[in-house]
Amino acid sequence: MNPLAILTREFNFFQDAQLLKKWTGDISPDSDFLVADDFERAVDAHRGNIAFRFEGKSTTYGEFDALASRFANWAMAQGLKPGDCLALYMENRPEYVAAWAGFAKAGLVTALINHNLEGEGLAHCVNIAQAKLIVTGADQDASIRAAMGLISGSPPVWSLGGKFGADLGGALEAFSEKRPDRSVRKGMLGKDLCLYVYTSGTTGLPKAARLTQARTQGMMRSFIAPCRITPKDRIYITLPLYHGTGGLCGIGQALMTGATAIVRRKFSASAFWDDAVNEKATAIVYIGELCRYLLNSPPHPNERAHRIRTGFGNGLRPEVWQAFLDRFNIPHLCEFYGSTEGNVSFLNFDGKVGAVGRIPGWLKSQFANIAFVKFDIETEQPVRGADGLCIPAGVDEAGEALGLIGDDVRQRFEGYNDQEATEKKLLRDVFTRGDLWFRTGDLLRMDKHGYIYFVDRIGDTYRWKGENVSTNEVGEALSRVGGIKTANVYGVTIPGTDGKAGMAAITTEGEVDFEGLYRSLAAKLPSYAVPIFIRVQPEAETTGTFKYRKVELVADGFDPDKVNEPLWMLDPEEAAYVPMTQGRYDRLVSGGFKF
Repeated sequence: MNPLAILTREFNFFQDAQLLKKWTGDISPDSDFLVADDFERAVDAHRGNIAFRFEGKSTTYGEFDALASRFANWAMAQGLKPGDCLALYMENRPEYVAAWAGFAKAGLVTALINHNLEGEGLAHCVNIAQAKLIVTGADQDASIRAAMGLISGSPPVWSLGGKFGADLGGALEAFSEKRPDRSVRKGMLGKDLCLYVYTSGTTGLPKAARLTQARTQGMMRSFIAPCRITPKDRIYITLPLYHGTGGLCGIGQALMTGATAIVRRKFSASAFWDDAVNEKATAIVYIGELCRYLLNSPPHPNERAHRIRTGFGNGLRPEVWQAFLDRFNIPHLCEFYGSTEGNVSFLNFDGKVGAVGRIPGWLKSQFANIAFVKFDIETEQPVRGADGLCIPAGVDEAGEALGLIGDDVRQRFEGYNDQEATEKKLLRDVFTRGDLWFRTGDLLRMDKHGYIYFVDRIGDTYRWKGENVSTNEVGEALSRVGGIKTANVYGVTIPGTDGKAGMAAITTEGEVDFEGLYRSLAAKLPSYAVPIFIRVQPEAETTGTFKYRKVELVADGFDPDKVNEPLWMLDPEEAAYVPMTQGRYDRLVSGGFKF
């Protein structure tokens, strides 16, 4: 890179950082200017603007505020007091945002529950939040009815349009559209709780992440600057509103600026570009797999006829990134790294393909609260030196990302409603005795220019033949093979061998040349990283936020008695993938193959 290009890059980064500070610099755990004040400030500035477009209907900022105030006044009439919790279990719709915005006006805490959950998972989320009341939509009638026997205390259910529970729509009509006085929230500060947002991991029951007022404000304001959002923008949101990326960051981009949120009930690859064109979208909110789905879809006549100029999200894999930009003619994407509950986050301002963020050398002192430390895959713990302290990862060396826990708004970690789960995310005595850091559970690396790259989730990285294997790296290699649509990579145990062998659950479009697959992968990957087993699925199994599910796949393993889908194994004698038969399986588990 020539000196002028370097100077331009640094100048642009500085400008972006200053604009971000303008939007987020006043957020403080000790401030009494809260989320509800943010909403109301935006309404007062943009009352006549369109806040939401949903299924062909428009809602102005004034109408949104009136509905939110009805929710607030209704909730207070139910006897709820500041600090009490309600569970919001409802499909994507503008009323969803109006509900929790209204509850924030009343100083209440809202638990944003995945509307796809049922049974034990649904009851667990309500119970750990200690919700005193449940608000649902029509689509949740059957699920909430079935789960009530598992929910502690049988809190009242109020439904907006549904038949199970009391009629919330009718009840709201009786309440005033006037805002509750700010005195209702007297004494509340940025450090006080605003929301529970549940982790959407691939294993176990969800954990309730505690989002304070200040943290919620930070998430809602942080992506305005890098995407240059103005009141004229129209932001297309297909992600679930119970999720931080779509429901807080995406909604915040719109409702903090006077822009319009175009909300869809759920993502549809076939409807995406028609929606974008018809609704005149200028920005999108994405998850990496959403981009992959669109890229793997057949050509659409509107895929380049839109007005989309920017977007933000996370999880966009490098092999999809540039192809997505080129095919769909989108000039700019802002990839970010962060978690709902954590205190480590980065933004890729300049759109460098593959990077999740950057810390320029001249700004390192401002990021002293973030570190990357050497990590042992086998013990799944950071490496410590002779003095018992952690060892920083070197340039381009993968290490676990950590965030120093402190009182500053950027450094706070509020934890979960489960103390044991909270404790697992803490790491002590990292660089000095007595210090306390948040564990991201992710391996990242930083290059010499300060660009930061996601490597893998801890636990998704496995060890085979004495080497660490990144599921991301293997997945990217598989995705570049003709005919393979998606690849979900994980480690499985072969009796009598050390470590875990690689296995991939793939979906296909067209024919896959399994005879030539080994040669193709061997040209792209180290020998130890080439997966031993391939499972062909009709559809990829994902969570509500498009993360691949793995726990069930790991449990099934490569046993043809458990897997009713095509299975292939890498025969080390033939150096080729061959169908997994019962005979080959029996030979494998008895040690008949040497890898």
